[in-house]
Amino acid sequence: MDDFTLARIVHVVAVLFWIGGVAFVTTVLIPAIAAAFPAAERLHFFHRIEGRFAPQARLWVLLAGASGLWMVWRGDMWHRFTEAGFWWMHAMLAVWLVFAALLCVVEPLFLHRRMQQSREPGRDFARLARMHRILLALSVVAAIGAVGGSHGLF
Repeated sequence: MDDFTLARIVHVVAVLFWIGGVAFVTTVLIPAIAAAFPAAERLHFFHRIEGRFAPQARLWVLLAGASGLWMVWRGDMWHRFTEAGFWWMHAMLAVWLVFAALLCVVEPLFLHRRMQQSREPGRDFARLARMHRILLALSVVAAIGAVGGSHGLF
């Protein structure tokens, strides 16, 4: 097995666990918390569970980024970022950058503290749910573009 094939395997598995996790949190966990807890308690309960998932999400996002960078470098695909027909490469990178920034910088340095000191936990939970839905939708568009684009659809 060559290094490019290995990088592709790592990339697909990392994206599977990363975006699959986002999908689970967005479509199962957040609605379940909303149904089971009063608005004032939702944010606290979400963070109790999310604290166990965040390190895994960071790992998958970092592996997806490292393997994606390796494939672009190894395959000399830098030119794709200058061509509109490879919009899906831009989409993958943009989604990755947002998640990497949120999971590795914003969340640990700022967001956790802000959420713990929230004066409006119900409102902040609603914002969190809305942000997850937006990020999931963008991730699905990038995934559709990546699979379709890498197989000549676009």
